[in-house]
Amino acid sequence: MIPSTVIVVGGVAGGMSAAARLRRLDEQARIIVLERGPDVSFANCGLPYHVSGEIPDRSALLVQTPAGLAASLALDVRTGHEVTGLDAAAKTVQVATPIGDTTLSYDALILSPGAAAAIPPLPGIDHPRVRTLRTVQDAVDLRGMVTSGATDAVVIGAGFIGLEAAEALRHAGLNVTVVEFAPHVLPPLEDEMAWWLARELDRLGIAVKTGVSVNRIDDADGRALATLSDGTTVAADLVVLSVGTRINSAVFEAAGVACERGAIIVDDHGRTNLPDVYACGDAVLSVDAVTGSRRPVQLAGPANRAGRLVADALRTPSARPLPTLLGTAIVRVGQLTAAMTGANSASLTAAGRDFATIRVHPGNHAGYYPGSTQMHLLVHVDRATGALLGAQGVGGDGVDKRLDVLATAMRGGLTAPQLLELDLCYSPPYGSAKDPITMIGLVADNLLTGQAAFWQPEELPWARREAYLLDVRTPQEFATGHLPEAVNIAHTALRGRLDEVRQAAAGRSIAVMCQSGVRSYIAHRVLAAAGLQSSTLTGGMLTLRAWLGDQAASVLV
Repeated sequence: MIPSTVIVVGGVAGGMSAAARLRRLDEQARIIVLERGPDVSFANCGLPYHVSGEIPDRSALLVQTPAGLAASLALDVRTGHEVTGLDAAAKTVQVATPIGDTTLSYDALILSPGAAAAIPPLPGIDHPRVRTLRTVQDAVDLRGMVTSGATDAVVIGAGFIGLEAAEALRHAGLNVTVVEFAPHVLPPLEDEMAWWLARELDRLGIAVKTGVSVNRIDDADGRALATLSDGTTVAADLVVLSVGTRINSAVFEAAGVACERGAIIVDDHGRTNLPDVYACGDAVLSVDAVTGSRRPVQLAGPANRAGRLVADALRTPSARPLPTLLGTAIVRVGQLTAAMTGANSASLTAAGRDFATIRVHPGNHAGYYPGSTQMHLLVHVDRATGALLGAQGVGGDGVDKRLDVLATAMRGGLTAPQLLELDLCYSPPYGSAKDPITMIGLVADNLLTGQAAFWQPEELPWARREAYLLDVRTPQEFATGHLPEAVNIAHTALRGRLDEVRQAAAGRSIAVMCQSGVRSYIAHRVLAAAGLQSSTLTGGMLTLRAWLGDQAASVLV
């Protein structure tokens, strides 16, 4: 039975999903939604595309209005209402409204306060040319600056929103500089995967400065002048600040809601430590499905789902629990798509997991059908069980499809070798008889059954110092760039030169490499049949070049 009066604090994804689900479950309950901003339901993921002009009409970003929600779902939606206090014992909230303060009583309370853009305490951060991109008004303000003659922009932070903002501004014709303190753009990506994005940003004409921060912002005749930690300066007509978020939980934490690093702690039904107080959305601490660590996952999909499940829990305590999260996410950068799900190598290492990494570089569809483009897929696999631990992809068409399949497989508990058992769509315009997902399964099966042995790009010092490096590409490919220690024997000639290899290796392990990892695997099997110890560079030279990044020019000859 749903309580007679439910107050939902915060709209947009989590809060509005909870309120709408409650109404569908109970026509009699009184449901009040308190939203401190002017818009209770808007497409925050679409904001960058209004800045770029791809979504020209501001109204397209407004998913629902208070009047529409009252008519369709009989919800009492109150915008401009900010909750300023909570008395859990009295079951009341204090609310600042446009006409004064008031107190409202509840039988159940759902907190979905979300998060605001973080504002670092930098000198000059209040310059009128500095903006965030978190609300509809933010997008409208930025679009207004773009259409009013802005020519130069600085984006501080190269996470998902920062990259979307940079692309949007470049699409609108501005000169864009991105400043990121981390070593590469989109920090959750593995280094080698981020390299592909860096190349695309360069192709787009977006300047990227990594490993530096903004120290201060000064006024320069009405423009903003950003001074960076390396001493350089960048002048801009607008600055987009995208350095993370600040969870809006202070009022509730002060009232006794248990939080961790500002994020609200809930059980697997969204219940907080206070009676009849629930929480969902960006402000909630979620459990990582792979590592078990706890962190906020600020994504629209999980927030919408959590809102529905929390509403179900109000009606039935034994309702479907909130799932642990994989953090599946995607971003467009020019002609490339970058997507990820599950854990990356840093979080797996921190969690003490023993894992292997598989890299493949297949086409998005059959190579003989016009328009095929290469994608780059990376998958982390548990060495003992074959469990899928995380995956990332960068490329053109089809990356989203493959990462969704991998995320689904992870949720369903499939192991990496079981990917080869999936029946996937195939027609030349859409895929290949050996789909990229199938290829990952085949490689994983080879690895876990001992048919293949890998060496990783981070083991390059070992390979150059201790192993016999064998490059099995063609002489023409070898001439385009190779490791100076490598010996070139094309894989088609290897069988006839095994004695030469055996003598030259002199008992050392043989580190084999090719362009993408396919021919080196064939060579590895030939060497293994001859009784020689070898391993193949996963992902081949494509992976190695991306992993080396700017150092490739000095390492390869």
